[in-house]
Amino acid sequence: MSVRLTRVIVLAAVLIASTGPRTWLKAQQTLSDLMTLAEQGHADAQAGLGFMYRNGFAVPQDEPEAVRWFRLAAEQGYAEAQSNLGFMYRNGFGVPQDEAEAVRWFRLAAEQGHADAQFNLGLGYDLDEGVEQDAAEAVRWFRLAAEQEHAAAQFNLGLRYDSGEGVEQDAAEAVQWLRLAADQGLTDAQHNLGVMYANGRGVPTDHVEAYIWFSLSAPPSSGLRDETVSLRNALAEQMTTEQILEAQRRARDWTPTPQP
Repeated sequence: MSVRLTRVIVLAAVLIASTGPRTWLKAQQTLSDLMTLAEQGHADAQAGLGFMYRNGFAVPQDEPEAVRWFRLAAEQGYAEAQSNLGFMYRNGFGVPQDEAEAVRWFRLAAEQGHADAQFNLGLGYDLDEGVEQDAAEAVRWFRLAAEQEHAAAQFNLGLRYDSGEGVEQDAAEAVQWLRLAADQGLTDAQHNLGVMYANGRGVPTDHVEAYIWFSLSAPPSSGLRDETVSLRNALAEQMTTEQILEAQRRARDWTPTPQP
C-alpha cells in the first residue's frame, strides 16, 4: 500500500499569558488590584491584562486595549507579551496587520527562548511572511521550539526531514519528530505518522501501527478525517481480523503525553 504524506503546516500563532489572569485574580482577589499592579509597571500583570482584554475574560473584549497592555509589557522585555504582540500584528487584531512588525516581536521573544515565538518565527521564514523565505532558517527555529516539546514545531520539523527542505532528507529522523508530536495528540502528526508506517518510510512497514495512528487522527473535527478514514479502510483490507482488533484495542487505550 502506497499513500501520500500530507504536508500540512500548523498555522497556530499562539496567544498565551504567563501566570495567567486566573492565577493573578486568585492571588490578588480583585481586578482592580491587578489593574493597579499593571499601572505600576509590573510586566506580568500587564501581560495578564492584555490576555484578558483579548479574550474578554472578566472585562469586555477590547483588542486595541489588549495591544496596549501587551506593548507595555513587551517593551520591558517580557517574552510572552512580545510573543503575544507578534500574534496581534500577524493577525491584525487591535492593530493594522503588519507581518514585518510581527516578526520583529516574535524574534525578540524567540531569542529569549520562548517556544511559541520560535515556532512562529520559523513559520515566517517558511512562508515568506514578514521576512525573506529561508528554509534552513525555518528549520533552525522549528528545532529550537521542538526541543522544548512544542508539538506543532516537532510536526513541522518532521515534515522538513521527510521532504529535505532546509535540512538533509532523513525519513527515520522525520518519524522521530512526527512521533513526538503525535504522542502529544496533534492529529496532523498522527495522520502523517500513520502514512509513514503504511508506506514503510523511515520505519518498517507495520499495518497495525498505521491503523492505530489513522484511527487516532480521525476525530470528527479533523480536517483530514475523510482522507484518513479512507486510508484506514483500505489498510484494513490487507489486515487479519486479529490485527484489526489489536489495533482498535490499542487505539482505545492510547493516552497523549502531557504537554509541557
